[in-house]
Amino acid sequence: MVGTPRTATKDGLGRNNEPPVLILTSLADGPKHGYALTKDIERFAGVSLGPGTLYGAIGRLEERGFIEPSPAEADERRRPYRITAAGRVALTEAVRAMRTLADEGAARLGLGLGVGFGGPGGGTSGLEALS
Repeated sequence: MVGTPRTATKDGLGRNNEPPVLILTSLADGPKHGYALTKDIERFAGVSLGPGTLYGAIGRLEERGFIEPSPAEADERRRPYRITAAGRVALTEAVRAMRTLADEGAARLGLGLGVGFGGPGGGTSGLEALS
């Protein structure tokens, strides 16, 4: 990560990362508790979620059936969460929608042939591999 972590509030063009998507992305590779989620999201997205934002989003994701608590551990303060099948579907749809927007933006900027945009010069991006 380069520079100072961004917050999940207005930054430049506005809100560029939604906490539910960031949380589901973090949980896609395995269960994590709140602090581990925060650190992982800071690492891969450069976004710092405050406790209110993080736990508010966790509560909404749990209500919608997109995440669930892992089986209880000895330390209840570090309650790990895991993504559900419904959460994987929701994340897949969000990633595809972001990919569509990114591809359109890249094309309009003339970046369609660059590395990571699936053009002749550059293979596929990580998001394309999920499609």
